[in-house]
Amino acid sequence: MFTTRPELRGTLGMVSSTHWLASQSAMAILEQGGNAFDAAVAAGFTLQVVEPHLNGLGGDLPIILWDARSERVEVICGQGVAPAGATIPRFRAMGLEAVPGDGLLPACVPGAFGAWLMLLRDHGTMRLSEVLAPAIGYAADGYPVVPTISDRIAAVEALFREHWTESARVYLAGGVPRAGSRFRNPMLAETYRRLNREGEAAGGDREAQIEGARRAFYEGFVAESVDRGCTGAEAMDISGERHRGLLKASDMAAWRASTEPPLSVAFREFEVFKPAPWSQGPVFLQQLALLEGVDLRAMGFLSAEHVHTVVEGAKLAFADREAWYGDPSFAQVPIDDLLSAGYAARRRRLIGERASLELRPGSPGDRQPVLPRFAESVSMRAGHWTGEPSIEHPLPAAASRQPADTCHVDVIDRWGNMVACTPSGGWLQSSPCLPGLGFCLGTRGQQFNLQEGHPNALEPGKRPRTTLSPSLSYRDGEPYLAFGTPGGDQQDQWSFNFFVAHAAFGLGLQEAIDAPMFHSTHFPSSFDPHVAFPGQLVVEDRLPAEVVEELRRRGHRIDRQPAWSQGSLCAVGRDRQTGFLKAAANPRGMQGYAAGR
Repeated sequence: MFTTRPELRGTLGMVSSTHWLASQSAMAILEQGGNAFDAAVAAGFTLQVVEPHLNGLGGDLPIILWDARSERVEVICGQGVAPAGATIPRFRAMGLEAVPGDGLLPACVPGAFGAWLMLLRDHGTMRLSEVLAPAIGYAADGYPVVPTISDRIAAVEALFREHWTESARVYLAGGVPRAGSRFRNPMLAETYRRLNREGEAAGGDREAQIEGARRAFYEGFVAESVDRGCTGAEAMDISGERHRGLLKASDMAAWRASTEPPLSVAFREFEVFKPAPWSQGPVFLQQLALLEGVDLRAMGFLSAEHVHTVVEGAKLAFADREAWYGDPSFAQVPIDDLLSAGYAARRRRLIGERASLELRPGSPGDRQPVLPRFAESVSMRAGHWTGEPSIEHPLPAAASRQPADTCHVDVIDRWGNMVACTPSGGWLQSSPCLPGLGFCLGTRGQQFNLQEGHPNALEPGKRPRTTLSPSLSYRDGEPYLAFGTPGGDQQDQWSFNFFVAHAAFGLGLQEAIDAPMFHSTHFPSSFDPHVAFPGQLVVEDRLPAEVVEELRRRGHRIDRQPAWSQGSLCAVGRDRQTGFLKAAANPRGMQGYAAGR
Protein backbone atom coordinates (compact mmCIF):
# COMPACT_ATOMS: atom_id res chain seq x y z
CA MET A 1 0.00 0.00 0.00
CA PHE A 2 1.15 3.57 -0.76
CA THR A 3 2.73 5.48 2.14
CA THR A 4 3.76 9.11 2.33
CA ARG A 5 6.86 8.33 4.39
CA PRO A 6 8.89 5.31 5.42
CA GLU A 7 8.15 3.54 8.67
CA LEU A 8 11.25 4.36 10.69
CA ARG A 9 13.41 1.58 12.18
CA GLY A 10 16.34 1.72 14.60
CA THR A 11 17.81 0.59 17.91
CA LEU A 12 18.54 3.68 20.05
CA GLY A 13 15.09 5.19 20.32
CA MET A 14 12.05 6.41 18.41
CA VAL A 15 9.81 9.47 18.77
CA SER A 16 6.59 10.50 17.06
CA SER A 17 4.80 13.77 17.75
CA THR A 18 2.50 16.35 16.21
CA HIS A 19 5.32 18.88 15.64
CA TRP A 20 8.75 18.32 14.16
CA LEU A 21 10.49 20.51 16.74
CA ALA A 22 9.05 18.48 19.60
CA SER A 23 10.12 15.23 17.93
CA GLN A 24 13.64 16.53 17.44
CA SER A 25 13.83 17.89 21.00
CA ALA A 26 12.88 14.45 22.33
CA MET A 27 15.38 12.76 20.03
CA ALA A 28 18.13 15.04 21.27
CA ILE A 29 17.41 13.92 24.84
CA LEU A 30 17.67 10.26 23.78
CA GLU A 31 20.98 11.03 22.07
CA GLN A 32 22.23 12.56 25.33
CA GLY A 33 21.50 9.32 27.19
CA GLY A 34 18.06 10.14 28.55
CA ASN A 35 15.30 7.57 28.56
CA ALA A 36 11.87 7.64 26.90
CA PHE A 37 10.32 9.50 29.83
CA ASP A 38 12.95 12.24 29.87
CA ALA A 39 12.46 12.63 26.12
CA ALA A 40 8.67 12.81 26.40
CA VAL A 41 8.88 15.57 29.01
CA ALA A 42 11.22 17.61 26.82
CA ALA A 43 8.85 17.17 23.88
CA GLY A 44 5.89 18.12 26.06
CA PHE A 45 7.35 21.42 27.19
CA THR A 46 8.42 22.17 23.61
CA LEU A 47 4.86 21.56 22.39
CA GLN A 48 3.62 24.15 24.91
CA VAL A 49 5.78 26.73 23.15
CA VAL A 50 5.51 25.84 19.47
CA GLU A 51 1.82 24.81 19.43
CA PRO A 52 0.21 27.35 21.81
CA HIS A 53 -3.08 27.10 19.91
CA LEU A 54 -3.19 23.37 20.73
CA ASN A 55 -1.87 23.17 24.30
CA GLY A 56 -0.14 25.19 26.99
CA LEU A 57 1.33 25.34 30.47
CA GLY A 58 -2.21 25.91 31.80
CA GLY A 59 -3.59 22.78 30.17
CA ASP A 60 -4.23 19.11 30.92
CA LEU A 61 -2.38 15.83 30.36
CA PRO A 62 -3.09 12.09 30.55
CA ILE A 63 -0.08 9.76 30.20
CA ILE A 64 0.04 6.00 29.76
CA LEU A 65 3.39 4.23 30.03
CA TRP A 66 5.28 0.97 30.29
CA ASP A 67 8.30 1.15 32.60
CA ALA A 68 10.86 -1.59 31.96
CA ARG A 69 12.01 -1.44 35.59
CA SER A 70 8.61 -2.06 37.16
CA GLU A 71 7.37 -4.10 34.18
CA ARG A 72 3.87 -2.72 34.39
CA VAL A 73 1.55 -0.31 32.60
CA GLU A 74 0.67 2.82 34.55
CA VAL A 75 -1.55 5.85 33.97
CA ILE A 76 -0.58 9.34 35.18
CA CYS A 77 -3.59 11.60 35.49
CA GLY A 78 -2.82 15.25 34.80
CA GLN A 79 -6.47 16.21 34.49
CA GLY A 80 -7.08 19.02 36.97
CA VAL A 81 -10.26 19.32 38.99
CA ALA A 82 -13.05 21.88 39.24
CA PRO A 83 -12.49 24.72 41.73
CA ALA A 84 -14.03 24.55 45.21
CA GLY A 85 -16.36 27.38 44.22
CA ALA A 86 -17.65 25.70 41.05
CA THR A 87 -21.18 24.47 41.81
CA ILE A 88 -24.26 23.99 39.68
CA PRO A 89 -26.32 26.50 41.71
CA ARG A 90 -23.61 29.11 41.23
CA PHE A 91 -23.70 28.73 37.45
CA ARG A 92 -27.49 28.72 37.47
CA ALA A 93 -27.46 31.96 39.47
CA MET A 94 -25.44 33.53 36.64
CA GLY A 95 -28.22 32.59 34.23
CA LEU A 96 -26.08 29.94 32.52
CA GLU A 97 -27.45 26.65 31.19
CA ALA A 98 -23.96 25.27 30.48
CA VAL A 99 -20.36 25.97 31.42
CA PRO A 100 -19.08 28.47 28.82
CA GLY A 101 -16.54 27.21 26.32
CA ASP A 102 -14.04 30.01 26.85
CA GLY A 103 -12.98 32.78 29.21
CA LEU A 104 -12.26 32.25 32.91
CA LEU A 105 -15.30 30.33 34.21
CA PRO A 106 -14.39 26.93 32.69
CA ALA A 107 -10.88 26.89 34.19
CA CYS A 108 -9.93 23.80 36.20
CA VAL A 109 -6.64 23.31 38.03
CA PRO A 110 -3.94 23.13 35.30
CA GLY A 111 -2.69 19.55 35.51
CA ALA A 112 -0.14 19.28 32.70
CA PHE A 113 2.83 20.70 34.64
CA GLY A 114 2.27 18.39 37.60
CA ALA A 115 1.91 15.34 35.35
CA TRP A 116 5.07 16.11 33.37
CA LEU A 117 6.97 16.54 36.64
CA MET A 118 5.62 13.26 38.04
CA LEU A 119 6.69 11.44 34.88
CA LEU A 120 10.17 12.98 35.13
CA ARG A 121 10.57 12.36 38.87
CA ASP A 122 9.26 8.81 39.04
CA HIS A 123 10.38 7.40 35.70
CA GLY A 124 12.98 9.75 34.19
CA THR A 125 16.68 10.20 34.90
CA MET A 126 17.49 13.80 33.96
CA ARG A 127 17.18 17.10 35.79
CA LEU A 128 14.39 19.56 35.09
CA SER A 129 16.85 22.08 33.69
CA GLU A 130 17.91 19.60 31.00
CA VAL A 131 14.43 18.76 29.76
CA LEU A 132 13.26 22.39 29.95
CA ALA A 133 16.17 23.69 27.87
CA PRO A 134 14.60 23.19 24.40
CA ALA A 135 11.33 24.88 25.43
CA ILE A 136 13.15 27.83 26.99
CA GLY A 137 15.25 28.19 23.85
CA TYR A 138 12.26 28.28 21.51
CA ALA A 139 10.30 30.64 23.76
CA ALA A 140 13.22 33.05 24.15
CA ASP A 141 14.85 32.83 20.71
CA GLY A 142 11.79 32.12 18.63
CA TYR A 143 10.17 29.37 16.59
CA PRO A 144 8.55 29.31 13.12
CA VAL A 145 4.85 30.16 13.19
CA VAL A 146 2.73 27.51 11.48
CA PRO A 147 -0.23 28.83 9.45
CA THR A 148 -2.88 27.70 11.93
CA ILE A 149 -1.33 29.81 14.71
CA SER A 150 -1.48 32.88 12.50
CA ASP A 151 -5.07 32.08 11.50
CA ARG A 152 -6.21 31.63 15.11
CA ILE A 153 -4.66 34.89 16.28
CA ALA A 154 -6.05 36.82 13.31
CA ALA A 155 -9.56 35.55 14.00
CA VAL A 156 -9.53 36.70 17.66
CA GLU A 157 -7.52 39.89 17.16
CA ALA A 158 -10.48 42.14 17.98
CA LEU A 159 -11.30 40.12 21.10
CA PHE A 160 -7.68 40.39 22.26
CA ARG A 161 -7.39 44.12 21.62
CA GLU A 162 -10.74 45.06 23.14
CA HIS A 163 -11.13 42.57 25.99
CA TRP A 164 -8.21 40.17 26.52
CA THR A 165 -5.49 42.83 26.55
CA GLU A 166 -2.84 40.63 28.19
CA SER A 167 -3.25 38.18 25.30
CA ALA A 168 -2.76 41.10 22.91
CA ARG A 169 0.41 41.99 24.78
CA VAL A 170 1.78 38.47 24.25
CA TYR A 171 0.58 37.71 20.72
CA LEU A 172 -0.03 41.05 19.00
CA ALA A 173 2.98 43.12 20.05
CA GLY A 174 4.11 43.25 16.41
CA GLY A 175 0.70 42.70 14.85
CA VAL A 176 -0.70 39.32 13.87
CA PRO A 177 2.36 37.07 13.38
CA ARG A 178 2.70 35.89 9.80
CA ALA A 179 2.94 32.22 8.91
CA GLY A 180 6.61 31.30 8.68
CA SER A 181 7.77 34.27 10.75
CA ARG A 182 9.80 33.89 13.95
CA PHE A 183 7.74 34.34 17.09
CA ARG A 184 9.10 34.80 20.61
CA ASN A 185 7.32 34.57 23.95
CA PRO A 186 9.83 36.03 26.42
CA MET A 187 7.31 36.04 29.29
CA LEU A 188 6.81 32.29 28.94
CA ALA A 189 10.57 31.77 28.73
CA GLU A 190 10.99 33.67 32.00
CA THR A 191 8.20 31.63 33.62
CA TYR A 192 10.07 28.43 32.76
CA ARG A 193 13.36 29.90 33.96
CA ARG A 194 11.86 30.99 37.27
CA LEU A 195 10.25 27.60 37.84
CA ASN A 196 13.64 26.02 37.24
CA ARG A 197 15.47 28.53 39.47
CA GLU A 198 13.07 27.97 42.35
CA GLY A 199 13.42 24.24 41.84
CA GLU A 200 17.21 24.42 41.98
CA ALA A 201 17.01 26.56 45.11
CA ALA A 202 15.23 23.65 46.83
CA GLY A 203 18.45 21.61 46.93
CA GLY A 204 20.99 19.70 44.89
CA ASP A 205 19.01 16.49 44.72
CA ARG A 206 17.19 15.88 41.40
CA GLU A 207 13.93 14.89 43.08
CA ALA A 208 14.09 17.83 45.49
CA GLN A 209 14.51 20.23 42.56
CA ILE A 210 11.52 18.75 40.74
CA GLU A 211 9.44 19.09 43.91
CA GLY A 212 10.65 22.66 44.36
CA ALA A 213 9.47 23.54 40.85
CA ARG A 214 6.13 21.89 41.52
CA ARG A 215 5.65 23.97 44.65
CA ALA A 216 6.59 27.14 42.77
CA PHE A 217 3.83 26.40 40.27
CA TYR A 218 1.04 25.11 42.53
CA GLU A 219 1.82 26.92 45.79
CA GLY A 220 4.07 29.80 44.74
CA PHE A 221 4.26 32.59 42.18
CA VAL A 222 2.21 30.87 39.46
CA ALA A 223 -0.65 30.03 41.84
CA GLU A 224 -0.65 33.60 43.13
CA SER A 225 -0.84 34.97 39.59
CA VAL A 226 -3.62 32.52 38.72
CA ASP A 227 -5.61 33.71 41.73
CA ARG A 228 -5.20 37.37 40.80
CA GLY A 229 -5.80 36.87 37.09
CA CYS A 230 -8.74 34.53 37.46
CA THR A 231 -10.71 35.95 40.40
CA GLY A 232 -9.53 39.55 40.47
CA ALA A 233 -10.86 40.67 37.10
CA GLU A 234 -13.75 39.89 34.79
CA ALA A 235 -13.25 38.58 31.28
CA MET A 236 -15.55 38.46 28.27
CA ASP A 237 -16.64 34.94 27.32
CA ILE A 238 -18.83 33.21 24.77
CA SER A 239 -22.00 34.02 26.76
CA GLY A 240 -21.59 37.65 25.72
CA GLU A 241 -21.06 38.65 29.36
CA ARG A 242 -17.99 39.36 31.45
CA HIS A 243 -17.35 36.93 34.31
CA ARG A 244 -14.73 36.43 36.98
CA GLY A 245 -13.21 32.99 37.24
CA LEU A 246 -13.56 30.63 40.19
CA LEU A 247 -10.08 29.09 40.31
CA LYS A 248 -8.06 30.15 43.35
CA ALA A 249 -4.58 29.58 44.75
CA SER A 250 -6.09 27.25 47.36
CA ASP A 251 -7.45 25.01 44.57
CA MET A 252 -3.99 24.88 43.04
CA ALA A 253 -2.30 24.00 46.34
CA ALA A 254 -4.75 21.18 47.10
CA TRP A 255 -4.19 19.31 43.82
CA ARG A 256 -1.61 16.65 42.93
CA ALA A 257 -1.12 14.60 39.79
CA SER A 258 -1.97 10.97 40.51
CA THR A 259 -1.22 7.47 39.25
CA GLU A 260 -3.59 4.60 38.70
CA PRO A 261 -3.76 1.23 36.96
CA PRO A 262 -5.16 1.22 33.42
CA LEU A 263 -8.23 -0.47 32.04
CA SER A 264 -7.71 -3.04 29.30
CA VAL A 265 -9.46 -5.34 26.81
CA ALA A 266 -7.99 -8.22 24.81
CA PHE A 267 -8.41 -8.31 21.03
CA ARG A 268 -6.96 -11.34 19.26
CA GLU A 269 -3.24 -11.46 20.17
CA PHE A 270 -3.34 -7.86 21.41
CA GLU A 271 -4.31 -6.24 24.70
CA VAL A 272 -5.06 -2.50 24.66
CA PHE A 273 -4.71 -0.28 27.75
CA LYS A 274 -6.52 3.01 28.36
CA PRO A 275 -7.21 5.48 31.20
CA ALA A 276 -10.30 5.20 33.40
CA PRO A 277 -13.71 6.80 32.59
CA TRP A 278 -12.62 10.27 33.73
CA SER A 279 -11.39 10.12 30.12
CA GLN A 280 -13.30 8.88 27.09
CA GLY A 281 -10.65 6.15 26.68
CA PRO A 282 -12.93 3.24 27.62
CA VAL A 283 -15.00 3.83 24.46
CA PHE A 284 -12.02 2.44 22.51
CA LEU A 285 -12.15 -0.68 24.69
CA GLN A 286 -15.92 -0.98 24.30
CA GLN A 287 -15.53 -0.77 20.53
CA LEU A 288 -12.91 -3.54 20.63
CA ALA A 289 -15.21 -5.73 22.71
CA LEU A 290 -18.06 -5.16 20.25
CA LEU A 291 -15.88 -6.33 17.34
CA GLU A 292 -14.37 -9.36 19.06
CA GLY A 293 -16.85 -11.69 17.38
CA VAL A 294 -16.76 -9.96 13.98
CA ASP A 295 -14.61 -11.13 11.04
CA LEU A 296 -13.48 -7.74 9.78
CA ARG A 297 -10.81 -9.17 7.49
CA ALA A 298 -13.44 -11.07 5.52
CA MET A 299 -15.28 -7.78 4.88
CA GLY A 300 -12.28 -6.21 3.12
CA PHE A 301 -10.35 -3.16 4.27
CA LEU A 302 -12.36 0.08 3.95
CA SER A 303 -15.28 -1.72 2.35
CA ALA A 304 -18.73 -0.32 3.07
CA GLU A 305 -19.33 -3.26 5.43
CA HIS A 306 -16.11 -2.54 7.35
CA VAL A 307 -16.83 1.18 7.72
CA HIS A 308 -20.51 0.64 8.57
CA THR A 309 -19.75 -1.96 11.26
CA VAL A 310 -17.07 0.15 12.94
CA VAL A 311 -19.19 3.31 12.88
CA GLU A 312 -22.29 1.60 14.29
CA GLY A 313 -20.16 0.14 17.08
CA ALA A 314 -18.74 3.59 17.81
CA LYS A 315 -22.28 5.02 18.11
CA LEU A 316 -23.11 2.46 20.78
CA ALA A 317 -19.90 3.01 22.73
CA PHE A 318 -20.19 6.80 22.66
CA ALA A 319 -23.84 6.62 23.72
CA ASP A 320 -22.62 4.79 26.82
CA ARG A 321 -20.03 7.52 27.31
CA GLU A 322 -22.80 10.12 27.40
CA ALA A 323 -24.85 8.16 29.93
CA TRP A 324 -22.29 6.53 32.19
CA TYR A 325 -18.81 8.10 32.12
CA GLY A 326 -17.55 10.51 34.76
CA ASP A 327 -14.91 10.87 37.46
CA PRO A 328 -15.05 7.48 39.28
CA SER A 329 -14.01 9.22 42.52
CA PHE A 330 -17.46 10.89 42.46
CA ALA A 331 -19.68 8.71 40.29
CA GLN A 332 -20.66 5.05 40.29
CA VAL A 333 -19.42 4.09 36.82
CA PRO A 334 -20.27 0.44 36.01
CA ILE A 335 -17.06 0.00 34.07
CA ASP A 336 -16.67 -3.75 34.64
CA ASP A 337 -20.13 -4.35 33.17
CA LEU A 338 -19.52 -1.94 30.29
CA LEU A 339 -16.34 -3.81 29.31
CA SER A 340 -17.69 -7.32 29.86
CA ALA A 341 -18.01 -9.83 27.02
CA GLY A 342 -21.67 -10.49 27.86
CA TYR A 343 -22.61 -6.81 27.65
CA ALA A 344 -20.70 -6.46 24.36
CA ALA A 345 -22.54 -9.46 22.93
CA ARG A 346 -25.93 -7.95 23.79
CA ARG A 347 -24.95 -4.59 22.33
CA ARG A 348 -23.48 -6.18 19.19
CA ARG A 349 -26.96 -7.45 18.25
CA LEU A 350 -28.04 -3.81 17.84
CA ILE A 351 -25.73 -3.33 14.84
CA GLY A 352 -28.04 -3.73 11.85
CA GLU A 353 -27.85 -3.25 8.12
CA ARG A 354 -29.03 0.37 8.32
CA ALA A 355 -27.38 3.35 10.00
CA SER A 356 -28.91 4.14 13.38
CA LEU A 357 -30.23 7.67 13.88
CA GLU A 358 -30.80 7.22 17.62
CA LEU A 359 -28.56 7.70 20.66
CA ARG A 360 -28.84 4.29 22.36
CA PRO A 361 -27.04 3.92 25.70
CA GLY A 362 -27.24 0.49 27.30
CA SER A 363 -28.28 -0.75 30.72
CA PRO A 364 -25.21 -2.44 32.24
CA GLY A 365 -26.19 -4.53 35.23
CA ASP A 366 -29.83 -3.59 34.52
CA ARG A 367 -29.14 0.00 35.60
CA GLN A 368 -31.12 2.68 33.77
CA PRO A 369 -29.03 5.18 31.75
CA VAL A 370 -29.25 8.92 32.33
CA LEU A 371 -28.40 11.20 29.42
CA PRO A 372 -27.49 14.86 29.82
CA ARG A 373 -30.31 17.12 28.70
CA PHE A 374 -28.51 18.27 25.57
CA ALA A 375 -28.36 14.61 24.46
CA GLU A 376 -31.92 13.61 25.33
CA SER A 377 -33.36 14.97 22.09
CA VAL A 378 -30.66 14.87 19.46
CA SER A 379 -31.61 16.67 16.26
CA MET A 380 -29.85 17.70 13.07
CA ARG A 381 -28.44 21.18 12.96
CA ALA A 382 -26.96 23.13 10.08
CA GLY A 383 -23.23 23.25 9.64
CA HIS A 384 -20.44 20.87 10.54
CA TRP A 385 -17.47 20.92 12.83
CA THR A 386 -14.82 18.24 13.49
CA GLY A 387 -12.24 19.83 15.79
CA GLU A 388 -12.24 20.34 19.55
CA PRO A 389 -13.83 23.38 21.21
CA SER A 390 -15.58 25.88 19.00
CA ILE A 391 -15.43 29.51 20.08
CA GLU A 392 -18.03 31.96 18.79
CA HIS A 393 -17.83 35.46 20.20
CA PRO A 394 -20.31 38.34 20.09
CA LEU A 395 -17.58 40.50 18.56
CA PRO A 396 -18.10 40.79 14.77
CA ALA A 397 -14.42 40.31 13.93
CA ALA A 398 -14.31 37.09 15.96
CA ALA A 399 -17.66 35.65 15.02
CA SER A 400 -16.26 32.84 12.89
CA ARG A 401 -15.87 29.54 14.70
CA GLN A 402 -12.36 28.99 15.96
CA PRO A 403 -11.55 25.30 16.42
CA ALA A 404 -8.77 24.38 18.80
CA ASP A 405 -7.21 20.97 19.06
CA THR A 406 -4.63 18.91 20.89
CA CYS A 407 -1.08 17.51 20.66
CA HIS A 408 0.40 14.08 21.05
CA VAL A 409 3.83 12.51 21.62
CA ASP A 410 4.99 8.89 21.80
CA VAL A 411 8.48 7.68 22.71
CA ILE A 412 10.19 4.27 22.98
CA ASP A 413 13.81 3.73 24.01
CA ARG A 414 16.49 1.04 23.78
CA TRP A 415 15.67 -0.21 27.30
CA GLY A 416 12.09 -0.95 26.35
CA ASN A 417 10.45 2.00 28.08
CA MET A 418 7.38 3.22 26.20
CA VAL A 419 5.07 6.18 26.75
CA ALA A 420 2.08 7.88 25.08
CA CYS A 421 1.05 11.42 26.10
CA THR A 422 -1.82 13.64 24.93
CA PRO A 423 -1.32 17.21 26.21
CA SER A 424 -4.08 19.71 25.49
CA GLY A 425 -5.90 22.77 26.83
CA GLY A 426 -4.66 26.23 27.69
CA TRP A 427 -5.31 27.26 24.08
CA LEU A 428 -4.25 30.84 23.30
CA GLN A 429 -7.63 31.60 21.70
CA SER A 430 -9.73 30.14 24.53
CA SER A 431 -8.80 32.10 27.66
CA PRO A 432 -6.99 35.36 28.40
CA CYS A 433 -3.27 35.15 29.15
CA LEU A 434 -2.32 35.43 32.81
CA PRO A 435 -0.51 38.71 33.58
CA GLY A 436 3.25 38.36 33.28
CA LEU A 437 3.31 34.58 32.74
CA GLY A 438 2.90 34.26 28.97
CA PHE A 439 0.27 31.51 29.05
CA CYS A 440 -3.46 31.12 29.73
CA LEU A 441 -5.65 28.78 31.71
CA GLY A 442 -7.52 25.80 30.31
CA THR A 443 -11.24 25.56 29.62
CA ARG A 444 -11.81 21.86 30.32
CA GLY A 445 -14.67 22.66 32.70
CA GLN A 446 -16.94 23.10 29.66
CA GLN A 447 -17.01 19.30 29.43
CA PHE A 448 -19.09 19.08 32.62
CA ASN A 449 -22.86 19.31 32.42
CA LEU A 450 -25.12 21.16 34.88
CA GLN A 451 -27.49 18.26 35.49
CA GLU A 452 -27.61 17.15 39.12
CA GLY A 453 -27.08 13.42 39.53
CA HIS A 454 -25.44 12.78 36.17
CA PRO A 455 -22.03 11.02 36.37
CA ASN A 456 -20.39 13.98 34.62
CA ALA A 457 -22.25 16.75 36.46
CA LEU A 458 -20.17 19.66 37.75
CA GLU A 459 -18.97 19.30 41.36
CA PRO A 460 -16.13 20.98 43.30
CA GLY A 461 -12.93 18.94 43.24
CA LYS A 462 -14.17 16.69 40.43
CA ARG A 463 -12.41 15.88 37.16
CA PRO A 464 -14.38 16.70 34.00
CA ARG A 465 -14.75 13.78 31.63
CA THR A 466 -11.98 14.65 29.22
CA THR A 467 -11.68 13.60 25.58
CA LEU A 468 -7.91 13.11 25.98
CA SER A 469 -7.05 9.46 25.41
CA PRO A 470 -3.52 8.05 24.84
CA SER A 471 -3.18 4.32 24.12
CA LEU A 472 -0.74 1.49 24.78
CA SER A 473 -0.88 -2.08 23.52
CA TYR A 474 0.66 -5.46 24.27
CA ARG A 475 1.10 -8.10 21.61
CA ASP A 476 1.37 -11.73 22.68
CA GLY A 477 1.79 -10.59 26.25
CA GLU A 478 4.68 -8.18 25.59
CA PRO A 479 4.67 -4.35 25.43
CA TYR A 480 4.33 -3.52 21.77
CA LEU A 481 2.85 -0.17 20.75
CA ALA A 482 2.20 3.37 22.05
CA PHE A 483 -0.07 5.58 19.97
CA GLY A 484 -2.58 8.43 19.95
CA THR A 485 -3.97 11.46 18.16
CA PRO A 486 -5.50 14.88 18.72
CA GLY A 487 -9.12 15.33 17.72
CA GLY A 488 -11.50 15.71 20.66
CA ASP A 489 -14.40 13.27 20.21
CA GLN A 490 -12.59 11.86 17.20
CA GLN A 491 -9.55 10.67 19.19
CA ASP A 492 -11.02 7.26 19.98
CA GLN A 493 -12.36 6.93 16.46
CA TRP A 494 -9.26 7.87 14.48
CA SER A 495 -6.96 5.91 16.80
CA PHE A 496 -9.40 2.99 16.67
CA ASN A 497 -9.37 3.04 12.86
CA PHE A 498 -5.56 3.04 12.95
CA PHE A 499 -5.42 0.13 15.38
CA VAL A 500 -7.96 -1.95 13.45
CA ALA A 501 -6.05 -1.32 10.21
CA HIS A 502 -2.90 -2.61 11.87
CA ALA A 503 -4.23 -5.35 14.16
CA ALA A 504 -7.06 -6.78 12.04
CA PHE A 505 -5.92 -6.03 8.49
CA GLY A 506 -2.14 -6.27 8.93
CA LEU A 507 -1.15 -2.81 7.68
CA GLY A 508 2.17 -1.36 8.82
CA LEU A 509 2.15 1.63 11.17
CA GLN A 510 2.69 4.23 8.44
CA GLU A 511 0.25 2.50 6.12
CA ALA A 512 -2.40 2.49 8.84
CA ILE A 513 -1.86 6.19 9.56
CA ASP A 514 -1.93 7.13 5.86
CA ALA A 515 -5.10 5.14 5.09
CA PRO A 516 -8.28 7.19 4.41
CA MET A 517 -9.97 8.18 7.68
CA PHE A 518 -13.62 8.33 8.73
CA HIS A 519 -15.56 9.13 11.90
CA SER A 520 -19.07 9.73 13.22
CA THR A 521 -20.51 12.98 14.58
CA HIS A 522 -23.73 11.21 15.56
CA PHE A 523 -23.45 11.88 19.31
CA PRO A 524 -23.19 15.22 21.16
CA SER A 525 -19.86 17.02 21.09
CA SER A 526 -18.00 17.09 24.40
CA PHE A 527 -17.49 20.83 23.91
CA ASP A 528 -19.81 23.79 24.28
CA PRO A 529 -22.37 24.06 22.64
CA HIS A 530 -22.51 20.21 22.52
CA VAL A 531 -24.02 19.93 19.04
CA ALA A 532 -24.76 16.56 17.44
CA PHE A 533 -25.37 15.43 13.86
CA PRO A 534 -27.37 12.17 14.04
CA GLY A 535 -26.37 9.66 11.41
CA GLN A 536 -23.63 11.87 10.02
CA LEU A 537 -20.52 10.08 8.81
CA VAL A 538 -17.45 12.13 7.93
CA VAL A 539 -15.18 10.56 5.30
CA GLU A 540 -12.00 11.70 3.62
CA ASP A 541 -12.52 12.21 -0.08
CA ARG A 542 -10.08 9.39 -0.83
CA LEU A 543 -12.65 6.76 0.15
CA PRO A 544 -13.83 5.09 -3.11
CA ALA A 545 -17.03 6.54 -4.59
CA GLU A 546 -18.76 3.15 -4.69
CA VAL A 547 -18.10 2.67 -0.96
CA VAL A 548 -19.50 6.11 -0.19
CA GLU A 549 -22.62 5.43 -2.25
CA GLU A 550 -23.24 2.12 -0.49
CA LEU A 551 -22.87 3.82 2.89
CA ARG A 552 -25.34 6.46 1.78
CA ARG A 553 -27.74 3.73 0.65
CA ARG A 554 -27.52 2.22 4.15
CA GLY A 555 -28.74 5.50 5.63
CA HIS A 556 -25.50 7.24 6.61
CA ARG A 557 -25.59 11.00 6.09
CA ILE A 558 -22.28 11.48 4.34
CA ASP A 559 -20.07 14.52 4.86
CA ARG A 560 -17.17 14.28 2.41
CA GLN A 561 -14.14 16.22 3.61
CA PRO A 562 -10.97 16.97 1.61
CA ALA A 563 -8.39 14.24 1.16
CA TRP A 564 -5.72 14.15 3.85
CA SER A 565 -7.77 16.24 6.30
CA GLN A 566 -8.82 13.88 9.11
CA GLY A 567 -6.55 12.56 11.88
CA SER A 568 -3.14 13.39 13.37
CA LEU A 569 -1.91 10.00 14.52
CA CYS A 570 1.45 9.19 16.07
CA ALA A 571 2.82 5.73 16.90
CA VAL A 572 5.97 4.03 18.15
CA GLY A 573 6.58 0.35 18.83
CA ARG A 574 8.89 -2.64 18.76
CA ASP A 575 9.13 -5.15 15.91
CA ARG A 576 8.78 -8.61 17.43
CA GLN A 577 10.77 -10.48 14.79
CA THR A 578 13.80 -8.20 14.46
CA GLY A 579 13.78 -6.38 17.79
CA PHE A 580 14.00 -3.06 15.95
CA LEU A 581 12.21 -0.05 17.35
CA LYS A 582 9.79 1.55 14.88
CA ALA A 583 7.83 4.77 14.46
CA ALA A 584 5.39 6.51 12.13
CA ALA A 585 3.70 9.90 12.05
CA ASN A 586 0.81 11.67 10.39
CA PRO A 587 1.52 13.61 7.18
CA ARG A 588 -1.72 15.61 7.29
CA GLY A 589 -1.11 19.29 7.98
CA MET A 590 2.63 18.92 7.39
CA GLN A 591 3.59 19.24 11.06
CA GLY A 592 3.78 15.77 12.59
CA TYR A 593 7.08 13.91 12.32
CA ALA A 594 8.75 10.78 13.58
CA ALA A 595 12.46 10.66 14.39
CA GLY A 596 14.81 7.92 15.50
CA ARG A 597 17.98 5.98 14.93
